[in-house]
Amino acid sequence: MATATMVLTRVKVQRRFGLALRVTVVIALLALAALPLLLGGDVWAQRISRAAIYAVIGLSINTLTGHAGQISLGHQAFVGIGAFAAAFMASRLGAPLGFGLAAAGVAGAFTAVVIGLVALRVTGLYLALVTLAFGLTAETTIFNWREFTGGGAGAFAPRPAVLASDHAFAPLCLGVLGLVLYLDWRIVSTKTGRALAAVRNDERIASTLGVNVTGYKLAAFSLSGLIAGLAGGLFAHWNQIVQAMDFEFQVALVWVLMTVVGGLRSRLGVILASAFFALLPLTLPNFLSSLPWQPPFLNEAVYHVLPPFIVVVMLLIVLRCFPGGFGQLLRPATAWLSGKRQS
Repeated sequence: MATATMVLTRVKVQRRFGLALRVTVVIALLALAALPLLLGGDVWAQRISRAAIYAVIGLSINTLTGHAGQISLGHQAFVGIGAFAAAFMASRLGAPLGFGLAAAGVAGAFTAVVIGLVALRVTGLYLALVTLAFGLTAETTIFNWREFTGGGAGAFAPRPAVLASDHAFAPLCLGVLGLVLYLDWRIVSTKTGRALAAVRNDERIASTLGVNVTGYKLAAFSLSGLIAGLAGGLFAHWNQIVQAMDFEFQVALVWVLMTVVGGLRSRLGVILASAFFALLPLTLPNFLSSLPWQPPFLNEAVYHVLPPFIVVVMLLIVLRCFPGGFGQLLRPATAWLSGKRQS
């Protein structure tokens, strides 16, 4: 009896020690990630805000494609409509930033529901074509509606005085990212998450199990659009001016690629890949130009061509070697941090 008690006590101590160690590691990683914001000046504060916004967009695509298995190639429409809605609320109506972000989320969710209603009876390639067509149509119609978007001149999205500096705006972006991350975790761990997984695996089997396939697909579209619109609102105030060229198809394609490279259904993988894709075009030219020896093929024109090339190479490597993306590589670490054992 005494021996059993001692063993049980030892197990409890080990568990507490393991939990304390994991919490310490997480705090150390967060402190390390915050160093550029604290020591890097306005430039790095602006870059961190951009990385957080891209991560929110990646999580919105992951909600629709990763959790529900619905393909979206027109995500720039949801983000763009959210951005223009936030800019309209700020510049035309003089609404506070919070109301502008709420309007951006609602606009993105409403647009996504409309597309979801149209695309309910199609899947796979046909769904991809529907979303692609809507995204391209939004570029030439909604985004050029002068009364709403300002036309070619764009729409201004001024920040409130308290968030005027990049250092003040970056914590807001990180806070929204944390909120979206918590929301994603809560949804996946509930009945809704299990229903979305059933829809993703096989809609016919899910319907036989009593899952409302239509309702959950619409819910996935609306939630994805809500998060994407919220990211668009943050982008509007980050850039402080919104133009139609900010939401072209090439940008939407990059967002899809960063989610695939990060790993569908891997939150940490999507966040890291999104941050990498957001910072690559901004940091790579400066890094290459600072090299002590410049290869003859490198020049300013090549600097702008290399980021898309690197993106394509990374995609090919992931598809060939790591189908689970960054998330597959990070799985042992995430399992340890969550206290789960690897099977």
